[in-house]
This record gives sequence, C-alpha cells and structure tokens, in this order.
Amino acid sequence: MEFFREYQTVIFRSLGAILLIVGFVVNFWAMPKSAVTKNSIAAANVARMEASVAGSTTKTVEKKPEVSHISKALKATREKQMRYLTIFSMIIGVLFLAYSFVKKEQ
Repeated sequence: MEFFREYQTVIFRSLGAILLIVGFVVNFWAMPKSAVTKNSIAAANVARMEASVAGSTTKTVEKKPEVSHISKALKATREKQMRYLTIFSMIIGVLFLAYSFVKKEQ
C-alpha cells in the first residue's frame, strides 16, 4: 500500500496515458471504415456467384433461411459496443490524467 501512495501520480499518469492511447488506437485504427466496405463488397460478390451458380443448374435448390437482418443487427450492435467502449476508455484515461495533475493538500 505504501508503494501505491509513494508512486500514486506516476501510476495514475501512466494508466491514464495508456487508456487514452488504447482508446484512440482502437477507435481510429482498428475499426477502419474501408474494411467494413470491403467486407460488404466481398459478401455481395459471394452472393452474386451463388446466384449465378444456382441459375445455371437445372435441379431445384433449397432456399437458405434469410438471416441477413440478424447479421446486420449483430454487426451494428458490435460496432456500437466497440465505439462506446473506446469512448469510455478515453474518458477514463483523461480523468486519470487530470486527477494526477491535481495538487493534493496534506
């Protein structure tokens, strides 16, 4: 406990800086918008190929259950959760940094 009290400002500043940097990195680098569009383009290409293969065969093809609305909702929910988590991380990092610079009366 004495170690924490002795190095409290250094710990808070380090923790705040790490949380702030991790929040920015995850928010702006790990979740690029171009990757989302590339994934949707790839999914459209796969659907087009499946449609062309299904159209060229003469046998009956069973329709797959429509799960696109479920997957879209799941992707949207995951994006919101990641955005909220990174924003929360950045806010906590700023608060740790601000608290470490506040003068404490003894």
